[in-house]
Amino acid sequence: MKEAFLLQQLAQRQGQHAFRQLRLPAPGAVDFCSNDYLGLAQSAAMQEGVHTLLQARPYMHGSTGSRLLAGNYAWIEEAESMLATFHQSGAGLIYNSGYDANLGLFSSVPQKGDTIIYDQLIHASIRDGIRLSKAQAFSFLHNDVADLQKKLQHATGNIFVAVESVYSMDGDMAPLKEVATICEQYGAHLIVDEAHATGVIGAKGEGLVQHLQLQNACFARVHTFGKAVGCHGAVVLGSPHLRDFLINFSRSFIYTTSLPATAIAAIVASYELFPYMHAAREHLTALITHFRKGVAGLSTLYSETPIQIVLTPGNEATRTLAAGLQAAGLDVRPILHPTVPKGKERLRIVIHSFNTIEEVDRLVTALVH
Repeated sequence: MKEAFLLQQLAQRQGQHAFRQLRLPAPGAVDFCSNDYLGLAQSAAMQEGVHTLLQARPYMHGSTGSRLLAGNYAWIEEAESMLATFHQSGAGLIYNSGYDANLGLFSSVPQKGDTIIYDQLIHASIRDGIRLSKAQAFSFLHNDVADLQKKLQHATGNIFVAVESVYSMDGDMAPLKEVATICEQYGAHLIVDEAHATGVIGAKGEGLVQHLQLQNACFARVHTFGKAVGCHGAVVLGSPHLRDFLINFSRSFIYTTSLPATAIAAIVASYELFPYMHAAREHLTALITHFRKGVAGLSTLYSETPIQIVLTPGNEATRTLAAGLQAAGLDVRPILHPTVPKGKERLRIVIHSFNTIEEVDRLVTALVH
């Protein structure tokens, strides 16, 4: 059989209880799965905002080319300026996704002889960008500032330190103040992925970096729009020189068709909404506190963010628990090895501002009993 080599690896994955399949959410199930933290992806206000913006100017459904050819237009540059201003950065460059942004940033900026030091739980998109880089790279123990310092002592060339402000599979936050201080001591360039902090952390959802007033300590920040922002795309924030460099050397920016105006309208509409969603963020915080009290007796990871983790070691056990929750009308998904280390399999529970106390109580009851 011509595809035996595919079937062999698929069978191996099935034997490990790690076979991935696409599935649709059960109709009517309570959402404890999506990254739509503020409900903007399904928001009527968001839809109205997008509609209003698109009515105000002529647009096309496709951008018709890459930014360096036919795909650049005034609105996308205006959006980049707006994003840079909101996030207190010198400049911004929009990418088609967070994956593209991290791939393009890390594969192009660090050069041969440079060093990248990254948190061992860093996102796969950053790891893939690092693999494409010519720089040497080392991981440090998760959120371990002492181990980061040890790695920095042996770094050469231009040094880049990569962390996430909120980690997508653990829900915890990086010790950014300590990391920024050490980077300054060693002359390292700090890069922060704010994907899971955007919209949620800070008085206006500006992210953890600005919440801690560390924007001037960062070489680059990546804000993605597929989570709390409720749409699609990403922006790399940094100096105007970094923006020019990425336009010239970042392959995932250069060699792809740019986002169309409809996508830009959604980004702009969201940024006109989420900074003022104070009540939604307060309700979200209250739900997180309520949930954590309810599952205090379970094996969990500490998190103050919408991402809550219940550890359920073993792929088969985790799948079984998730299936039981889904049968009860609670959309909770299992996170299995190899996405997480063996023995660290888990239920990744996401709490949203549109969830209710009653829904959280249903979930807690199902987990505890």
